[in-house]
Amino acid sequence: MLTELAAVKVPFEGIKIRLLTSGLSTDDFITLGAGETKEVTVETAALHTLNDGGDFDVFAQGLIPYAEANSTELAGNLPYDSNKLSMAVDGTVAATVAKAITKRTIQGSSCTGTKLTAIRTALSNCAKLASAAATAASAGTKLDTYFKSTSASTKNTVSARLSAVSSDCGGSGSATTTECNDPYQGCSSNVLAYTVPTQNFITYCPIFFAQLPALSSTCHGQDQATTVLHEETHAPGVYSPGTDDLGYGFAAASKLTTSQALNNADSFALYANAINLNC
Repeated sequence: MLTELAAVKVPFEGIKIRLLTSGLSTDDFITLGAGETKEVTVETAALHTLNDGGDFDVFAQGLIPYAEANSTELAGNLPYDSNKLSMAVDGTVAATVAKAITKRTIQGSSCTGTKLTAIRTALSNCAKLASAAATAASAGTKLDTYFKSTSASTKNTVSARLSAVSSDCGGSGSATTTECNDPYQGCSSNVLAYTVPTQNFITYCPIFFAQLPALSSTCHGQDQATTVLHEETHAPGVYSPGTDDLGYGFAAASKLTTSQALNNADSFALYANAINLNC
């Protein structure tokens, strides 16, 4: 039994991220001893529209990546469930809370200069990779490795989601907003990008531009194109329901069941990378 572990620092509930999985430092983790807790405050009204008010049940649920004590190598994910808090929300007060996003655009004004160039290239590469992977999925290529099944249902689900991603990345769709700023303050030191599913909003963090190549030449390597693809799968406006983060990187993702992999953003990113490089 673990008596101590290091949990990766992640933003608050309500946004979905892609973590850098290599080169992590101790500053990217919070060490928790047995019985120790970490308290996080979430401004619910900034993430969700509660203007009508009423009675709500509020709770948190998800997975936290972790490393063993004295290590910076991700070892897996810890599931968590909070207690349910019932509360009456005053809609008038909730309406006064500033929203992190007040305007929807297809490509935000915060992406300028070299960032705009990188985003445009990443979106184009995302469209190509997702399209090729969708075609491969229809044929059942490599699905056993990444989704543990070659059933007709698995083929159809993987292909349909990737086709939808290709359409949105390629400009045929307008389901998501792309930005390069950080209105939710989710760009911690190891976060490449994040999505706010309730807004179909995707933003790209500084290390997305500073540390990732446009395309990786390494099997299961991270790059800008597959990071865009990863985030696109989170957005329900692209393909509903949006995915979760159940396993980052091939080691964790390959341990998932079929149903889990079909709901795991990185499984789609890893699969698209594998098809592109014939891993």
